Amino acid sequence: MKISLLHHSFHRWSLAVTAACAVIAVLNYTTALAAKPFLEKTDLFEEMTDGFILYRIPGVVVTAKGTVLAYCEARKYTVADRGEIEIHLRRSTDSGRTWSQPKQIAHLGPRLPRNPHMPDDKKKKDMGGPDEQTVNNPVAIADRNGAVHFVYCVEYMRSFYMRSDDDGVTWSRPVEITYAFEQFRSDCHWQAIATGPGHGIQLRNGRLVVPVWLSDYEGRLPITKASSTIFSDDGGATWQRGDIAIAGGGECTTAELSDGRVILSARNGSPQNRRAISFSPDGATGWSKTQFAPELLEPGCMAGMVSHPGTKETKGSILLFSNPDTTDRPHSARRNVTIKLSYDDGQTWPVSKILELGPSAYSDLAVLPDGTILCFYESGKPGSDRPHRAWAYACIRTARFNLDWLIPE
Repeated sequence: MKISLLHHSFHRWSLAVTAACAVIAVLNYTTALAAKPFLEKTDLFEEMTDGFILYRIPGVVVTAKGTVLAYCEARKYTVADRGEIEIHLRRSTDSGRTWSQPKQIAHLGPRLPRNPHMPDDKKKKDMGGPDEQTVNNPVAIADRNGAVHFVYCVEYMRSFYMRSDDDGVTWSRPVEITYAFEQFRSDCHWQAIATGPGHGIQLRNGRLVVPVWLSDYEGRLPITKASSTIFSDDGGATWQRGDIAIAGGGECTTAELSDGRVILSARNGSPQNRRAISFSPDGATGWSKTQFAPELLEPGCMAGMVSHPGTKETKGSILLFSNPDTTDRPHSARRNVTIKLSYDDGQTWPVSKILELGPSAYSDLAVLPDGTILCFYESGKPGSDRPHRAWAYACIRTARFNLDWLIPE
């Protein structure tokens, strides 16, 4: 009897060990798969679809619940930066694998008059009729408390704020916050304003920071163009201007660094053909003297930037950057959107890898809870109806990839 019980106990122990080994093997296999480099691409908005000529100006955020919100300008009649333009959004609740149908989300109320001011180069183009309305430069901020803040402009002369508390399904009524931009007039007597584009950030202390740019076409003050920020310390209820960060800067993006400082990276017209950057202790004041990052090429194009928590192997947080990796400035020359990585808060960029070889332009970056990286970017597409010219705007595409794809072995 004792021998039988002993044999039975040994059999149960043997089965338990076998099961445990199987679980360990599965976990090891799963871990190995998770560490395997991957890159997946999906087209979210395509030209000549759903009654719109073109989709441009991408932005992307990941909410506190892990929902991905990808948004852009939907241009109705022409490819120009002004005209009948709406803001459209798609949502993903499975980490960017599948997406909801596009939905117009911004400025559904009374239409506003057109901006009478325009740079000379745009006066020569078709910018739409007098009754058309430009809703432009969408910027979202994913709040740690679950809210999503959304700021955008109308006609490059008025700015509005709205909020979602259900991961972008519904939105509050827009509230005008142009007053925050009016505070800049002592430095730059602007005739055009814009947020971002791309996304804004929430600092560790809760402050909401939105990158912005201003332009005065008549040059009435020494600063005729500038990059800066607006910020809110009360959850989006009120907004204030920050200091001028980069005189001469244009479209810009921000990220919070490992030590709590904020970096601002701006498009610019400097003959150095490098990205302009500045640092602030709080995202609003005390911006450092403008630097030109030697490894970040500048073709006169919007760029993406985001902080990533890193992995055990990277030993700390890292900074990611995306833009066309070229110094050719004609818009037709925008190509080779590239991802770059910094281990030292933007001082150097030792890692660089092309994401999209060929025509590609504006881009934005976000990070999923598991560390997967999303790049939402403008790209050309084989079969475009513009065969005789480089065309980087056939679609806005999302790419999903991990650090193992980006970082060389």
